[in-house]
Amino acid sequence: MKFQPDRADGVNLVTRQEPGRIWVGAGAYAHSLLVPWRGEVQPWGAASLHELGAPHFERVLSLQPELVIFGSGRRLRFVAPALYRALIEARVGMETMDTAAACRTFNVLAGEGRSVVAALLLEPSDL
Repeated sequence: MKFQPDRADGVNLVTRQEPGRIWVGAGAYAHSLLVPWRGEVQPWGAASLHELGAPHFERVLSLQPELVIFGSGRRLRFVAPALYRALIEARVGMETMDTAAACRTFNVLAGEGRSVVAALLLEPSDL
């Protein structure tokens, strides 16, 4: 069963993910990144879970998503709700999963036309 269309014009889709690298469309990225459903993929600026702070999640909010999929690296790890307080206050949902699962989930939601942002953490240990 297909979960997404073959083509989604104007929609960002993760086309490949492997340890230390993510492809969005034809572009390859080897750093943490923000992938909005539409628009430009952006570096996220955090090289580890411990470097994440409230400003990182405030930046996510500036993309105006209805939902954020946070990819926490090779394994599932959660951040303190205080870090994503801006999302909570704006009533934007956030789901946490490992980065591979986050990429798959993002594709399904973006393919459905949802206003979703993938906040994907790639740490040096993910290489």
